[in-house]
Amino acid sequence: MATEHTLAEAIIAGHTGDRAGAGSICRARVDFAFANDITAPPAIKEFGRIGAEKMFDPGRTAIVADHFTPNKDIASANNAKQCRAFAKKMDMRFWETGRCGVEHAFLPEQGLVLPGDLVVGADSHTCTGGALGAFATGMGSTDLAVAWALGEVWLRVPETIRVDYSGSRSPWVTGKDLILDLIGRIGVDGARYMALEIAGGAIDALPLDDRLTMANMAIEAGGKAGLFIPDGTTLAYAAARAERPFKPAYPDAGARYARRIEIDVTALEPVVALPHLPDRVKKAGECGELRIDQAFIGSCTNGRLRDLALAAAVLKGRTVHPDLRLIVIPASYEVYNESMKRGYIQTFLDAGAVVTTPSCGPCLGGHLGILASGERCLSTSNRNFVGRMGAADSEVVLAGPLVAAAGAVLGRVADPRELLGDDPAALGGI
Repeated sequence: MATEHTLAEAIIAGHTGDRAGAGSICRARVDFAFANDITAPPAIKEFGRIGAEKMFDPGRTAIVADHFTPNKDIASANNAKQCRAFAKKMDMRFWETGRCGVEHAFLPEQGLVLPGDLVVGADSHTCTGGALGAFATGMGSTDLAVAWALGEVWLRVPETIRVDYSGSRSPWVTGKDLILDLIGRIGVDGARYMALEIAGGAIDALPLDDRLTMANMAIEAGGKAGLFIPDGTTLAYAAARAERPFKPAYPDAGARYARRIEIDVTALEPVVALPHLPDRVKKAGECGELRIDQAFIGSCTNGRLRDLALAAAVLKGRTVHPDLRLIVIPASYEVYNESMKRGYIQTFLDAGAVVTTPSCGPCLGGHLGILASGERCLSTSNRNFVGRMGAADSEVVLAGPLVAAAGAVLGRVADPRELLGDDPAALGGI
């Protein structure tokens, strides 16, 4: 049996007594398990159906009400009420609107997703936690209910694709551009039930917010997880927030990978993903007169502080195009409050944007920005499937915060350098 592990294998091996080589099926201990206001109600039902009476460890379980909050209708209010009552009964973690945020941004901020952890969530974008060196993956509500009860899951250990980024990244290229570029290369099924292990010199220099964006979208390539090797940046962030001890894991030098990909970031430019798949990638500056009706900056993908800082740098002293609306949703109250202190919120309001409470909002077609028939949105979210953000014949173009902000001003998909020129000083060192 091989002893050299990929990062995914190393984390799983530390949580199981079973074999943890790629392809093995094992039972693994869980460090943290959570659901949201959509996926928790069916998990609560299954929890009762299997006869469970208590959480395996209440402090390691949570419900984050983020999808339809503040509640948009009676059904969502009833969901939140059920979640609130169940969490209180089980003494698990629950935060009211006004005190939390979008789960995949909020939970790492709270020090509940940590390097070396095995984390499961009843939401496909749970893989965001991989930016911190955690094996974080999504699962269905039934499996989540069992994890709540037993503190264990069974899973098949995924094979791993190693992606090494080299070169010098342009300041106009964000983590969103890097992950869209990768998905464009390998396709939406290119990492199906595999782990992406992302590393290299260009990643060492990449801000943590951008790494979280990249890990978030591993699922858009079919990935089971998107993992970054813990470094000084990761460990400092985790140590300052951790609610419990953690032990980071690392890949072995002799680890075996299903595939290796090398990407030089030096020549990369801002990109978008055209409807209706995240792998329909094209340079933002080559989209012609692709008009938009709405721009959205936010979500668990790009609602963090650096995302809002970049958007504010574009929008400072400018106004939103008269023929569209711009919706900005910070991913958490930590982000919202810091953005207020730094003046970003005022910049958005002065530009004519709508700024709302932390929520998933329109990302999944929930609320706070649903698209009408025939409308097109330039969005920093993660999916652009048919009808994802509203009407079945609406369209979503995926982009990073710089492209989305530039589009909000120009009324069409555009490279931000069209507004700011090619001088990085325009970004103020962000």
